[in-house]
Amino acid sequence: MSITQPRAHHLTKAFIRLDHLTHNLRLLQARVGEVPLWPVLKANAYGHGAELIAAHLVRLGYTTVCVADVDEAIALAEAGIHVTCIVLSASLPQQSEALVAYRCEPVVCTLEMVEALARAADIAGHGVAVHVNVDTGMGRIGIQPQEVQSFLDRCLDFPALWVRGLMSHFPRADEEDKSYSLAQLARFRAVATTTHPYGIAVRHIANSAAILDLPGSAFDAVRPGIAIYGLPPSSHIANPRVHDLKPVLEWKTRITFLKEVPPGTGLSYGHAFHTTHPSLIATIPIGYGDGLHRQLSNQLDVLVQGVRCPQVGRITMDMSMVDVTAVRGKVALGDEVVIIGEQGTEEVTADELAGKLGTINYEVVTGISHRVPRVITDADSNESRRERHRSG
Repeated sequence: MSITQPRAHHLTKAFIRLDHLTHNLRLLQARVGEVPLWPVLKANAYGHGAELIAAHLVRLGYTTVCVADVDEAIALAEAGIHVTCIVLSASLPQQSEALVAYRCEPVVCTLEMVEALARAADIAGHGVAVHVNVDTGMGRIGIQPQEVQSFLDRCLDFPALWVRGLMSHFPRADEEDKSYSLAQLARFRAVATTTHPYGIAVRHIANSAAILDLPGSAFDAVRPGIAIYGLPPSSHIANPRVHDLKPVLEWKTRITFLKEVPPGTGLSYGHAFHTTHPSLIATIPIGYGDGLHRQLSNQLDVLVQGVRCPQVGRITMDMSMVDVTAVRGKVALGDEVVIIGEQGTEEVTADELAGKLGTINYEVVTGISHRVPRVITDADSNESRRERHRSG
């Protein structure tokens, strides 16, 4: 098995702390006891690098993961990562052949998909396991609770298809008020009770927020997503263990140019920023092409020499500028610049960037571009960290 690292010389990198990933998984496992964790790797493992994360999960003994679609499952298989992939998004019949060929376990909520999967399984000569999605309140995909039994009865008509799981999803488990989620949990429990005669092996609904904050939601498996990456599902999680999560990703770049400029100097496109005093300005090779949102222009702090320094001027596709006057005499070409992560006693978090953008931490990390290499690091911190590309 080999995992490639594209653009190895790209100066902007996302550093992946696998020791933190292990810590977070153990914390979440402790919350649910013996119930298996099915980690969610969709959207390139929330921007962390699906192949890197999945390979580590396999080393830790995990055998089942969740992905968004069949292409994500295929990418893992072609990287030599052998896991069962639960495909969470609704699929179309034309995707059935690939789902069956790669032995995925797709979520289903239409009879058209059930029929197509059964036909593909008959042709392939082996069965296909599926998970029936029941809409208990998310409103995105899924059949209505009162339709579950008739749907399962129809599934029995296809010997090549096995309904392995019954699932649903929480839309509001990360809120402070848990009343809606508790009512939803009761609806799912009631539906699950009616399905015992069908031999369904696994009932699952809990996401990261539910694992942390909704006792009794674990059932037979849980699907942790954002929390395995060390990020809180929201600021409303009451469980204090959320503060024990450790961020897996650090986003860093390096200074490629330094210049002294006088007061009144306009910087970057549109001169949306002008210096007010003699300033030392650093250029860094990161921009919206790397996933650093242009909307952060002139409102972002980065870390240089352990000091918060303001990003100035409009963020461009490939480069941005930082006012490093505060570290004049200490800063040099090639110095590390932290976008997300720690340096010295300071830290910039994905939640901080999300707050400035009016969004959530999920979007910040997932939005880091594919051109940014994901690099596994040692447990050592900051500049002493060795970069190592995983292979073998």
